[in-house]
Amino acid sequence: MIATLIDGKGFAARLRADLAAHVAQLKEQTGEAPGLAVVLVGEDAASQVYVRSKERQTVEAGMESFSHRLPADVSEDVLLGLVRELNADTRVHGILVQFPLPGGLSQQKVIEAIDVDKDVDGFHVENVGRVAAGLPGLVPCTPLGCLMLLRDHLGDLTGQEAVVVGRSHTVGKPVAQLLINQSCTVTVAHSRTRDLPDVVRRGDIVVAAVGRPEMVKAEWLKPGCTVIDVGINRIDAGEGKTRLVGDVDAAAWDVAGAMTPVPGGVGPMTIACLLANTVTAFCRQKGLTPPAGLGL
Repeated sequence: MIATLIDGKGFAARLRADLAAHVAQLKEQTGEAPGLAVVLVGEDAASQVYVRSKERQTVEAGMESFSHRLPADVSEDVLLGLVRELNADTRVHGILVQFPLPGGLSQQKVIEAIDVDKDVDGFHVENVGRVAAGLPGLVPCTPLGCLMLLRDHLGDLTGQEAVVVGRSHTVGKPVAQLLINQSCTVTVAHSRTRDLPDVVRRGDIVVAAVGRPEMVKAEWLKPGCTVIDVGINRIDAGEGKTRLVGDVDAAAWDVAGAMTPVPGGVGPMTIACLLANTVTAFCRQKGLTPPAGLGL
């Protein structure tokens, strides 16, 4: 068996094209475009690359992009003051502060300071609670991307047994809640789960988001299951080179029925869903119904 490739890169490209069409309609309807403000603190190389990609794709979708770069030694008061300014800026409909932050700055304080209606990362406790209650809210981008890929490939998820490996606040827990809301039977496992291989083997759906390279082995999987590999890990490839691998062993392609690649699976969906959340936030702030298919 060779697993069917779940093409996150292709899905994300189609989603961005749909978003660009929706944005054009919103501009014609309201005279405004959704605006996304991105705040980057410090000089972390990976964060800089990621932020530039977000900004480029925001503009390509026809939206307004507002960039703010702050030095690594910025005070917490200054950072929180900028967030409050963005909360009050009517041109800005979504706010994203790139994490992780340099030492000495509280990520939680920043999350709490962002206006819940502009929290396009979906990390504010009110948005977390709305997802848990099955109410409309801004959903964390990576979990939303995982769910979109699963529904696109499998259709109705009712009754599927899903195992989520990983319990982070940003991916594992929200993915589990989204799957519960889709009437799946969900088990959240992690590195300390007893008999982890036996637990994973129950899954019709396996979402691996534990952050350990190739931790989930092929022999742990139920033959024919659907695997969403959220992990992006850089490992030594010898001769001074590195390569990207997921949280699932590559041998899983011979066991699973369908699987996301790394790279090119969940990663591209994260930025596309950030743009989708920004459009959703714009519509809600304007009293408009968000376009179907952009969120929950």
